[in-house]
Amino acid sequence: MRVTWDIFCSVVDNYGDIGVTWRLARQLAAEHGLDVRLWVDDLAAFVRVCPSADVQLAEQLQQGVSVRHWSADWQPVTPAAVVIEAFACTLPPAYVAALASTAPPVLWLNLEYLSAEDWVAGCHGLPSPQGNGVQKFFFFPGFVEGTGGVLRETNLLARRDSFQQDPTAQQAFLHGLGVHPAPGARLISLFAYENTGLDEWLQMLADGSQACHLLVPEGRVLADVQRWLGLSSLRVGAIDVRGALTVQILPFVSQDDYDRLLWCCDFNAVRGEDSFVRAQWAGRPLLWHIYAQAEGAHWDKLEAFLGLYLQGLSPLAQAALSDFWRAWNAGQGMAASWQALQLHWPEVAEHAERWAAQQAARHDLAAGLVQFYLNWL
Repeated sequence: MRVTWDIFCSVVDNYGDIGVTWRLARQLAAEHGLDVRLWVDDLAAFVRVCPSADVQLAEQLQQGVSVRHWSADWQPVTPAAVVIEAFACTLPPAYVAALASTAPPVLWLNLEYLSAEDWVAGCHGLPSPQGNGVQKFFFFPGFVEGTGGVLRETNLLARRDSFQQDPTAQQAFLHGLGVHPAPGARLISLFAYENTGLDEWLQMLADGSQACHLLVPEGRVLADVQRWLGLSSLRVGAIDVRGALTVQILPFVSQDDYDRLLWCCDFNAVRGEDSFVRAQWAGRPLLWHIYAQAEGAHWDKLEAFLGLYLQGLSPLAQAALSDFWRAWNAGQGMAASWQALQLHWPEVAEHAERWAAQQAARHDLAAGLVQFYLNWL
């Protein structure tokens, strides 16, 4: 009998939550033979990452996963053998009550946000007794031993390598998006939050000697790009050339196509969690726009990741890369830090490939969750 898993996702204000849970659900079903129900409270957001889905259906099968609408009018269901509460969302009270009377007992996991902070390994896997007598366990993704790992399909890097070594496949993919970069142009993707300092970086690219083609998928940074261009509107398909910089607006694509976009680019500016992880697997230099938190708590998370990621780089390359990341997240000083980074580009590019290989040698998040369940039995 196949084991059933329930994953609950409450979409907040971006696509990171649904992006992570949809990737996880697909992998658990495809690679581990599990019956997975993905409960989503915002089907419109789900359709953005899974264009084949129907926003009107309360229940639908997508890529081997039973996708259910988590509506305010909750109808009781029998809990699965494993329940994942993604990112501290609050489960329906009736569902929580049912956990206490389910036999055999249910494994209840709170899947936390990804972090490189030192304390994560110490908290990973710890139990948290609940008022109904059921234990909930904290499951922390992470980049080091003692954490839950990060999402990575088994054949991901092999598919990436095959694609990156096939110029014809890359060209066909880009042409399908209407992208026709000039020969020798540096291809850059930009998926970020609003950033007041963006103008400085774009102007630096426009004034530079290196031709750059900037691909901007639909998202929150679009208004800043539009402001710098001095346009009254900016829509999907728009192309604007300023000096050495070509700016092109792309549609919001499926997760698999977004992976291919990252694989095509020479540099990827990403945000949040899902695109951040996928950019690392691309094996190309990247920039992380971390989600800003109250009282600057996000800076600790940024510095914690840099403390891991920069290992193995020369001191000068470490300084150049970290300065640019900090400038980007502070919204100022991007021009000078970007210029300094160019002096170390070959080393940073090689390091990005090495980091991806090092992380791929560790267990992935889906496998870690399955192993946690088997150990718990």
